[in-house]
Amino acid sequence: MDGILPLWKERGMTSHDCVFKLRKILKTKKIGHTGTLDPDVDGVLPICIGNATKVVEYMMETGKSYIGEITLGFSTTTEDKSGEIVERRAVEKTPSIEEIDQAMAKMEGIITQIPPMFSAVKVNGKRLYEYARAGEIVERPSRSARIKKFIRTTAPILNEEEKTVSWRFEVDCGKGTYVRTLSVDLGESLGYPAHMSDLTRTSSGTFESKDCLTLSQVTDIMNDETIQERLFPLEYGIKELDSVEIDEELWNKVKNGAVLPRTVFGNQATFPLVVMYEGLAWSIYGKHPVKLDSVKPIKGLRSFQ
Repeated sequence: MDGILPLWKERGMTSHDCVFKLRKILKTKKIGHTGTLDPDVDGVLPICIGNATKVVEYMMETGKSYIGEITLGFSTTTEDKSGEIVERRAVEKTPSIEEIDQAMAKMEGIITQIPPMFSAVKVNGKRLYEYARAGEIVERPSRSARIKKFIRTTAPILNEEEKTVSWRFEVDCGKGTYVRTLSVDLGESLGYPAHMSDLTRTSSGTFESKDCLTLSQVTDIMNDETIQERLFPLEYGIKELDSVEIDEELWNKVKNGAVLPRTVFGNQATFPLVVMYEGLAWSIYGKHPVKLDSVKPIKGLRSFQ
């Protein structure tokens, strides 16, 4: 069994939980996911099966889209609604739509984030959430994130009892963005502690919500023995890389893992480059570490037998 399964991850499960369940449902061990979703978050989680696991690293580099909600008035340990309250400040006056929109617009582009303590980022060989659970605070390295779009989609609503203000948003972002942190930083720019109170991933790379199946649906399709028909070819996972279709002469060299001149794929070729033959992706070529005028296979995608 080979291909990519766009899974709709339901709330209450980790991404690892989904992989564990799918290994039992699909009766195969060669499965990997393409980007962690927190238990409180639902949405698009592409799952790679069989040979398609070879493109996981490239799929993790793709952009993601989300819809969610931010709440001003208090912050939490986890930066979302599941954590304990860290700071509270009553919102007596709702920020204007203009103030909110201007603050969100300023966060588009390349920004710097500090990952939340409850995250899987490693510091000195341990994940931050391990330090957090042990009650330890460590210095967290800052990182860059690309925010392509960050817009408000509803009017801000004041909860007079809780003294909080919430509104919904859409965000398109690059790899490694913490939307939780984006929400917290937005709140800070507006003068209030804040947290991400809801989040759904609506797309991951080339996959959207309309492409997805739930675990229950996967079980039914597996029982009907039609699962292979619902898997996407591994080529869908590397669509964002440049590709080239080669002829039989060059194919005979590629399938033997030949180191080749950079110009053999055309003067305009950019690397890494997906090498296609008869409509299928067989290999990814990249720059040679020593021979600057040459390229070499850096990833085999299918068996050449």
